[in-house]
Amino acid sequence: MLGPKLKYRYDHYTWPEMKDVIARQPVCILPIGSVEDHGRHLPLDVDNFLIGEMCEDVARRIPDEVLLLPGIPYGFEDHHMSFPGTITIRSEHLEAFVLDITLSLAHHGFKKILIADGHGSNMPIVDMAARKTTIQSDALCACFIWPSLITGLIKDTRESPFPGGMAHACELETSVYLYLNEQAVQMQNAEREIGFHKSKYYWHDLGGGPPVRMMDWWSRISQSGVIGDPTLATKEKGRIWYDATVNNLIEFIREFRGFEVRPKTDMHG
Repeated sequence: MLGPKLKYRYDHYTWPEMKDVIARQPVCILPIGSVEDHGRHLPLDVDNFLIGEMCEDVARRIPDEVLLLPGIPYGFEDHHMSFPGTITIRSEHLEAFVLDITLSLAHHGFKKILIADGHGSNMPIVDMAARKTTIQSDALCACFIWPSLITGLIKDTRESPFPGGMAHACELETSVYLYLNEQAVQMQNAEREIGFHKSKYYWHDLGGGPPVRMMDWWSRISQSGVIGDPTLATKEKGRIWYDATVNNLIEFIREFRGFEVRPKTDMHG
């Protein structure tokens, strides 16, 4: 551990100290991201960096109410493997790994667990892990992907077209990255690309999902790694979207912490 002990960091406690931590029942936050292509203008760490910064910021603001676990840096990326540098974890391995962590938390007595996702293709996997955690333990386990916390705001403030303008390495992700670490963004290499099949029932967009879902090989629908229009990204929009995400996440955590874990009822009798 470098630096001072942080009250909100799970791994900064000794095992005897953990008994008192469990007694106060903070919401355990497990971030998960990915290492994958994000266009020619963003680093491979986008999903890890953005969700990591958001969770850390939340934890700094409400350290008595949350417990931040070390994040999972890799995700399900099979469809991105055409792009050099991408690292993928098989879906069944990833689900089992996440479930082992959440069930460990439940075993020790934590009642509220929140999986914070930064990568879209992780969501079906972490959603299943969250469901299994709730079914197989005495805890409640929830999950989210961060853009879903601000869909209304995105609709009102985006400049890129819907659907398609905000899907990957796009106006949204690029703006937030600009706000957090402008030096790492190569805006001169940003390019607009919206290459998926057009349909009123199927699309890609972080501002709202389609009725029909499908994930093709990424290199079939994007030659740059981008789906959307990152050329419209600005640091100011990034600040607005980042702050709203953090504030909304704090609001949900406080609600979630108050949820009653109700007894199950066997309806056979």
